[in-house]
Amino acid sequence: MKVEDVVCPFCGCLCDDLVVEVEGTRVVSVENGCTLANEKFLGDNRLTSPIRRAGGAWQQVSYEEAIEETAAILLDADRPLLYGWSGTHGEAQSIGVHLGELLGALIDNTSTVCHGPSIMAIQEVGHPGCTLGQVKNRADVVVYWGTNPIDAHPRHMSRYTTFADGFFLTDAFLERKVIVVDVRKSESANIADEFVKIEPGGDYAVLAALRAIVRGKRSLIPSFVSGVSREQLFRVADTLLGAKFGAIFFGLGLTMSRGRYKNVRNAIELTAELNRHTKWTISPMRGHWNVYGSNEVFTWISGYPYAVDFARGIAFYNPGETTSVDVLRRGECDACLVVASDPGAHFPRACAEHLARIPTVQIDPHVNATTHLARLQIPVAVTGIDAEGTAYRMDGVPIRTRKLFTGRYPSDTDVLMKIYDRVKEEKGHG
Repeated sequence: MKVEDVVCPFCGCLCDDLVVEVEGTRVVSVENGCTLANEKFLGDNRLTSPIRRAGGAWQQVSYEEAIEETAAILLDADRPLLYGWSGTHGEAQSIGVHLGELLGALIDNTSTVCHGPSIMAIQEVGHPGCTLGQVKNRADVVVYWGTNPIDAHPRHMSRYTTFADGFFLTDAFLERKVIVVDVRKSESANIADEFVKIEPGGDYAVLAALRAIVRGKRSLIPSFVSGVSREQLFRVADTLLGAKFGAIFFGLGLTMSRGRYKNVRNAIELTAELNRHTKWTISPMRGHWNVYGSNEVFTWISGYPYAVDFARGIAFYNPGETTSVDVLRRGECDACLVVASDPGAHFPRACAEHLARIPTVQIDPHVNATTHLARLQIPVAVTGIDAEGTAYRMDGVPIRTRKLFTGRYPSDTDVLMKIYDRVKEEKGHG
């Protein structure tokens, strides 16, 4: 059976034009997907049942036992951490926030190690953004700053920018100018009209120089700014000012380098300056397919997008104090539930070592680096393949993912709801 218009649950592009062929409970082919999408749909190396660490080996347990033990671990903890959430659907994320509130836990999503600084900057100065459809149909100048979409979001350029014809751009490849700003020449830079190579940590200075030029202060610009010549800065600024509709996309090269959220704030303020002359927007290149959704769901329920601490009985948010890396590094939490994420592969060593010392439970379909730190792992269905749910594209557009077949695994929602009910019953709220 072939299923059309399938949504890809890999990156923040959430491409919705895939054609997937299914035989029974197995995907056998994928059309229109990138290499990463094919890997996601065709990979079938899943755990067959929940596993629990017993001494130096693993033993299989039932779902009932795994859920009961997970609830007991969370109830016994004084400072539990619920982390991840970017690789699951919004309905499961909602249960997670309510579970965190019930436990008085700290709940955090993967924004804490990717676009958390972007959110902090947006909280300070706003977000002049737009949908990817607007970019596709209108943008004649596109800037990729500190991001390499060819590797990280392989179809972003073909669906929305460089190679995507739009309503007002009938020959986009010739009519649209693409500028890439990065510390090294990436694959994306190779096909750009202009590549701006900056020194590591020099983003803030280059953004400030461009802002000065846009404001008519060209005489203040030195010969070089963080490795970029004055002549190239003038040329780039003239291209930005000459756009009918421009779009800036930025990645972790901006959020996780020196300056952090101040880099992003400067980029947003550059966008605001450009909007005095023409039309410009700016958007983060969100990585996981539903990390934007985790920020949305957390905010609906608690008022805060990530790093939400319920220990006081109310939601408290203070990045640097309530963010998971900082809590783990300080050794505060005494239990952790990891959902749809792999902190063992991405967190600093000290944090991973603490996860290995405390009872850590992972809800994830596959074995990954965090499995080796965990006491218990519960395999679940994959949203967009054998589970369904709501996801948010990187531009904030909600998209419903379908399940292609009914498999034998429970969904994240099923497992989390049972854990929540067990905790609620024990807390006397049932």
